[in-house]
Amino acid sequence: MTSTIEAPRSPYSRAPRSRGVNWEKWGWIYMRVSGVVLVVLIFGHLFVNLMVGEGVSALNFAFVAGKLTTPFWMVWDVLMLWLALIHGGNGMRTLVNDYATQRLTRGILKSAILAAVVILIVLGTLVVFTFDPCPAGSPADLLPSFCSAS
Repeated sequence: MTSTIEAPRSPYSRAPRSRGVNWEKWGWIYMRVSGVVLVVLIFGHLFVNLMVGEGVSALNFAFVAGKLTTPFWMVWDVLMLWLALIHGGNGMRTLVNDYATQRLTRGILKSAILAAVVILIVLGTLVVFTFDPCPAGSPADLLPSFCSAS
């Protein structure tokens, strides 16, 4: 007695391509690599913010302003932002591909995910690179030590 396994259901089918870039494979690889890098970046971020120095009680505007004036931490935070948003967007794209059965619905949802990821990456990158650690009119006790009180 032999039994056969039916082909799995798929919400949509595509004709197999023999040439070109396999975007699904590269998306899968990106998820694995970015996940490992994100673990290092996030735990490094948490360690520096919560464990080093005075710990969580030292977290205030001056602490963040001091970190965002250092090119190392600017790159660290932007890398964490970019990797996390692209990682999350790719995961959401995978969910949409798995569960949205209508082609138009898939297109709309994936376009919305792409728009959200691009907007958040642009805004987050602008915040990090245009951050002013010494805003005019701020109380001197809240400013970092390198700001001149005026």
